[in-house]
Amino acid sequence: MIKWLLTLGIVVLALLLWFGKGRSGGAAGPGAPRRRAPGPQAMVSCAHCGLHLPQPDALEGEGGRHYCSAEHRRLGPR
Repeated sequence: MIKWLLTLGIVVLALLLWFGKGRSGGAAGPGAPRRRAPGPQAMVSCAHCGLHLPQPDALEGEGGRHYCSAEHRRLGPR
């Protein structure tokens, strides 16, 4: 008898997880707005060493050149 109750409990728990919050991915319900992934960023290369980095992270120098660090900006283009 206890074997059947344990089996029934496991089946009920599995069904609750399958049809309940287990499939929705957590606390966010179906009406919650989804976050959009950020779009692609423009990439630039360092005028000194050639390293490619996102434009918002680059330091701008003379003539619109981009640098990866203040030291490379100080040294100038190669």
